[in-house]
Amino acid sequence: MASIIDLQAQNRSVNGTGAVGRLRRSGSIPGVIYGRKRENANIQVDGKTFTRIIDHSASDNILVNLQIDGNAQLALVQEVQHDHLKGGILHVDFHAINMDEEIHADVPIELVGSAEGVKAGGQLDFLLHTITVYCLPKDLPEKITVDVTPLQMGEAFHVSQIVLPTGVKVRLDGDVVIAVVEEAKAEEAPAAAPAAAATPAKGAAPAAAAAKK
Repeated sequence: MASIIDLQAQNRSVNGTGAVGRLRRSGSIPGVIYGRKRENANIQVDGKTFTRIIDHSASDNILVNLQIDGNAQLALVQEVQHDHLKGGILHVDFHAINMDEEIHADVPIELVGSAEGVKAGGQLDFLLHTITVYCLPKDLPEKITVDVTPLQMGEAFHVSQIVLPTGVKVRLDGDVVIAVVEEAKAEEAPAAAPAAAATPAKGAAPAAAAAKK
């Protein structure tokens, strides 16, 4: 299950491009927190601390216990904006939640095992890489594991076959295919290059002219 990480934050009063730029240069990351049961608020977090949390997280779904000027607020890291030119984090959105409030999040699916059908010469196609789960924050999984070992040639693993952790639900149709073993596709041989026209050797007479002689 996803762990809950303590993170210090402060209310942010500065706005505007220049002020936010100075805030980033001082080592902080601007952010916003919002939720159904609280007003939106501008906040800031320490850049090094938050970057370390992102870099060491095993999941894209990160739960933090925000300490905002002494007041605790559980939140899900909703969106992180990166500076793809200079590197670093530009902004972060936090979604405020409660421990007794059901949340939903996209969780990666991980395939484990070696399918029997692949051993027989088949090919495993991985079709559904993430799935939306619904649960309480304490039950949020880092990933959903699917064991494909029993799959024979022509067999598929469906959403309805997932063994979900306690307290976790999905609402996707059970017939949706996650992975399937199919016959390996034969590689097409490259098309033969067209034969090059014969070029007479230097000094040789063309064939038509030679025939008249």
